[in-house]
Amino acid sequence: MRLVLAAIALTLAAPALAAPAPKVAATSFTQLKTPLPLPYDETADAKAQVAAARARAKAQHKLLLIDLGGNWCLDCRLLAGTMELPELRSFLAKQYEIVTVDVGRFDKNLDIAAKYGLNGHFGGGVPSVLIVDPKTDSLKNAGRTAALSDARSLSPQALADWLASWTK
Repeated sequence: MRLVLAAIALTLAAPALAAPAPKVAATSFTQLKTPLPLPYDETADAKAQVAAARARAKAQHKLLLIDLGGNWCLDCRLLAGTMELPELRSFLAKQYEIVTVDVGRFDKNLDIAAKYGLNGHFGGGVPSVLIVDPKTDSLKNAGRTAALSDARSLSPQALADWLASWTK
């Protein structure tokens, strides 16, 4: 029941007229490849990576997806594992330029989050997913950036649906 309610809440919190998400084969997180990915490079120059990803997104007419999180976070790793599912990875590659940003224990790269209006624990924790229009460098999902911070309460399909909900 909790999964159904969470999926309904995510659907209602997303914009209309989005590209439909691909159907993912995994119906449970237990079906994801293990070990789960460690997607956040703790030594990366995050500002440079975000700037390069934004330039690529702008040139390729894609959205910029900035995934703020940490390798210590199970929900972040579940999101990353779901995004690596072949059917979703292909879809996301067509729609987004994706960059992961390590925020440590909310003590690193906070200036990137602050640029888009997020402070403290980003209004709900991590992962915080920023969907950015690269032309205007504006946040498309303001107020909904922490929607996936409790990813474990969803399903892989619900995560895919939320990610697709911001696309055209």
